[in-house]
Amino acid sequence: MTDVTQVLKNLPYRLVNFAMSLQFWDVLDILIIAYLIYRLLLLVRKTNSSRLIKGVLVVVIALWLSAGRLRAFNYLLSHIVLQWGVVALIVLFQPEIRRVLEQVGSSRLPFLQMFSKPQVDRHIIERAISETVSACGDMSKSRTGALIVFERKNQLDEHLRSGTRLDAEVSSELLKNIFFVKAPMHDGAVLVREGRVLGAGCMLPLSKNVNLSRDLGMRHRAGIGMSENSDAVVVLVSEETGSISVAVGGMLKRHLMTETLEQLLRNELLPQPEESEESGKKRKSLKGLLGKEKKDGEKADE
Repeated sequence: MTDVTQVLKNLPYRLVNFAMSLQFWDVLDILIIAYLIYRLLLLVRKTNSSRLIKGVLVVVIALWLSAGRLRAFNYLLSHIVLQWGVVALIVLFQPEIRRVLEQVGSSRLPFLQMFSKPQVDRHIIERAISETVSACGDMSKSRTGALIVFERKNQLDEHLRSGTRLDAEVSSELLKNIFFVKAPMHDGAVLVREGRVLGAGCMLPLSKNVNLSRDLGMRHRAGIGMSENSDAVVVLVSEETGSISVAVGGMLKRHLMTETLEQLLRNELLPQPEESEESGKKRKSLKGLLGKEKKDGEKADE
């Protein structure tokens, strides 16, 4: 008990000495490790990786407990972990590792800007938005299901290969013809890049979010899944009710009017100039619409 008391008395002094001995690189090292742990915890929470993490912890604990006691078991386990553990982790966490690298590559770091593509003509994007809104309004009235993906920084060539390649300007008539119920490509997604339709009938990954409403149909799950795996903006029209929705960053905002849809697409897709404080607040409020889906718990329409 005396030893514990002595340690507690010396603890503030040791903490002060430790803080005084820290240098700039030590602080930076601690901050980097803390940030990586924080991002790892966020990644585990947002995906189904928690079970894999628990499995890894069980193996590590078994390895530690068997050290010096169960020699044969420890020898076998340590060799398996050392030889195949890293490869197995890379294979198991491949989607998460890829998502993290894509986020790093699409970040706005100054030294990465030299590798970015030149911005597309603003008028082309504006025309694509206007035509899309017009088509969605008409398809909403006729209850024609639609799934339109607007590519941003993360290129979607992998999904483009799953559909039929096109190269055409975005027009209301083209979109309505593609999603016409008897058209051969109406079940897939349309992929739009830089204001042009690059593909139709594309297959998208379904969302892995287990908290989604069970009433959501495959179209909405695919749209949310696409927004989870990339920075794309996904526009959906429900075949059941004609409701217009938008998915961004894994969040879904439903029951949009065409005016709200157009404003949201302009905020997300058009290059934003230096904004005043008032316009910045307006843009933030529109993006905040997408965050309400999880809190509102609205029932799905498909």
